[in-house]
Amino acid sequence: MARKKITVIGAGNVGASVAAYASAQELGDVVLVDILEGIPQGKGLDMFETTPVLGIDTHVLGTNDYAATAKSDVIVVTAGIARKPGMSRDDLLSTNVKIVADVSAKAAQFSPDAVMIVISNPLDAMVYTAWKKSGFKPQRVMGMAGVLDTARFRSFLAEEIGVSVEDIHALVLGGHGDTMVPLTRYCFVGGVPVTAFVSPERLEEIVQRTRQGGAEIVGLLKTGSAFYAPAASAVQMAKSILLDKKRLLPVAAYLSGEFGESGLFVGVPAIIGAAGIEKVVQLDLTAEEQVAFGKSVAAVRSLMQEVDALL
Repeated sequence: MARKKITVIGAGNVGASVAAYASAQELGDVVLVDILEGIPQGKGLDMFETTPVLGIDTHVLGTNDYAATAKSDVIVVTAGIARKPGMSRDDLLSTNVKIVADVSAKAAQFSPDAVMIVISNPLDAMVYTAWKKSGFKPQRVMGMAGVLDTARFRSFLAEEIGVSVEDIHALVLGGHGDTMVPLTRYCFVGGVPVTAFVSPERLEEIVQRTRQGGAEIVGLLKTGSAFYAPAASAVQMAKSILLDKKRLLPVAAYLSGEFGESGLFVGVPAIIGAAGIEKVVQLDLTAEEQVAFGKSVAAVRSLMQEVDALL
């Protein structure tokens, strides 16, 4: 049986990490694409040379030519400039719309049946851009945000409580950034509500740290933004698609009436399988959660309008 094929667009820190994680897990052969000559080729060759050491049989190819990406099963879009200290995700909009529009159209041309995962920021707007330019059905385009946000939340909680990260289950809704809506009542530690371990005041502090999780890392790095956790999060999504695992994950998905919203991509729980977004899982929100989600949706719609003006 032919191996699966994964295209990663952008050979920077995020893209290279996606390629390395996907290859190491033997999810399929990897094609790493970038506009810069030599960078994807060098990183791809370096990764391929790890395969005997890791005992894996995947091939990694770096290229500047989209023809090499043909017939990919999954396309991961990481292209775009990264945040610098003092920049919001939204500051990136005008530059990254052009980049994401270009690369998603090129990749879709060569792999019309692929599922596309977008990581580029500002996330919700870039997923919308990729959908518009790829021509894909909305179910085959999704954004990586909620998996990363819940990973941050889970790691902070595990550290606070002193338990395995595996036993923390959490969920966030909404846009990726300051308007995200962590649903603390859906947060459990081995099936026990998190409130049995953490006071409401401390939980709110951890929620706020989660909202600022990306900015915290930008502030520490000073010359870049997070890449290991975003890449690992995207690979978890890719794995669910490639192996048709049907994981229930929080992702930026297209809404068609769910949660009372339509026509935009925003963070919601969804079942991810070979067809992409197989089902958006509807939740009954409290009045407070609904207000917070509404604010998040309004922020995403504002960015969409800017994208439409730029496209």
